[in-house]
Amino acid sequence: MALFENLSSRLTRITDAMRGKSRVTEKDIKDMMRQIRLALLEADVNYQVVKDLSEEIAEKARGAEVLQSLTPGQQVVKIVHQALVGVLGKEEKLAVSPTGFTVIMLYGLQGTGKTTTAAKLALHLKEKGKKPMLVSADVHRPAAQEQLQILADQTGVDCFINPEEKSAPALARQGLERARYMMCDTVIIDTAGRMTVDDGLMEELKSIHEAIKPDESLLIVDAMIGQEAVHIAEAFDSQVGLDGFIMTKLDGDARGGAALSIRRMTGKPIKMIGTGERPGDLEVFRPDRLASRILGMGDVLTLIEKASDIYDGKQAAKTAERLKANTFTMQDMLEQLEQIQGMGSIKEMMAMIPGAGRKLKDMDIDEKDLARTKAIIQSMTLRERENPRVLDASRRRRIARGSGLEVQDVNRVVRRYDDMMKMMKQFGFLGQGGRRRRSKLPFGGLGF
Repeated sequence: MALFENLSSRLTRITDAMRGKSRVTEKDIKDMMRQIRLALLEADVNYQVVKDLSEEIAEKARGAEVLQSLTPGQQVVKIVHQALVGVLGKEEKLAVSPTGFTVIMLYGLQGTGKTTTAAKLALHLKEKGKKPMLVSADVHRPAAQEQLQILADQTGVDCFINPEEKSAPALARQGLERARYMMCDTVIIDTAGRMTVDDGLMEELKSIHEAIKPDESLLIVDAMIGQEAVHIAEAFDSQVGLDGFIMTKLDGDARGGAALSIRRMTGKPIKMIGTGERPGDLEVFRPDRLASRILGMGDVLTLIEKASDIYDGKQAAKTAERLKANTFTMQDMLEQLEQIQGMGSIKEMMAMIPGAGRKLKDMDIDEKDLARTKAIIQSMTLRERENPRVLDASRRRRIARGSGLEVQDVNRVVRRYDDMMKMMKQFGFLGQGGRRRRSKLPFGGLGF
């Protein structure tokens, strides 16, 4: 994800300049702090947060731990990282009712992605072994309930809507009754939004809150609006009470002001973050990992978790056997590509590798290349996938037409497959009876 690209780029340059220093002077610290303050202010971070953060970093950077260290530059980078983690807060999990029936209520203005986030949250809980139900209490926006039903169908979770009911509190109560009847253990209430915070919105939310008494009240915050998110959060908290936030659109051109300001200014935690448009693009908020990514230090743990989520042990064993028997085909290659796509964008994955993020800025990564390769393989017959040697000129023209691409693109994919097979044979992956150890990464180390 973009993940505060401008802020990350500036802070990475600042910390890189300090990292290699064998001696840190007072002038070095002053110059660094001036650049950090400018970077944070340009990212629309709240002024008070910038002031507190700058004072904390400067004080620790001047301490004996840095001045007496054999690697003072590295110590300063560590201090900046710790200060960012402190501002972002600690990881806090969603509330779970001791009764075994948890009610989560989502608030937010229009355009923050509240309804789609409700569906993403339901999918997240479903994957954790819960049985959630989505309930729409939006009686104002046209087709809002139908939208939630469509999203629920796409994610495979239960949903309750009643377009005939015009009372939001009554609709929420009916949803809870339905969820209990269906033996669900978690209910996610999607409420109506407004373009701005107004008395009518707050009164309705208060009445719903009183009717269902949720275990968790979360505000959906758009990361792209900067520190204005703080004012919105304070308004909601003072009127209806909040337990935390879900921050959306971190994959967009988010400057970072909202994420770096909202915890310190409200005292309420960010619990989850939205990192993309796909149903699975919702992550538990982990401040230490986010701070590392902002500073260009990567996030290997999240990369490993993404790989583990889509790793198919049976499929990997099947692929290994086919490699040993020298029968790895384009159909196998297609299945590997689909697993890679399940992890997200290539640029996003690369940015999680320490040191790689800063090198990506000037690289032209074609995110659509995998999709084009898939389209070409999917346009082949099963026989062609199993035996690419039969791909003569006529077949290649047909595949190009079927995929909407050129014959040169088909030739490129076939060459890539041939080169991959030659490379694997050269390094002993093929036809060696399993004597070589193979990677257990989901995509089998195939060079994509």
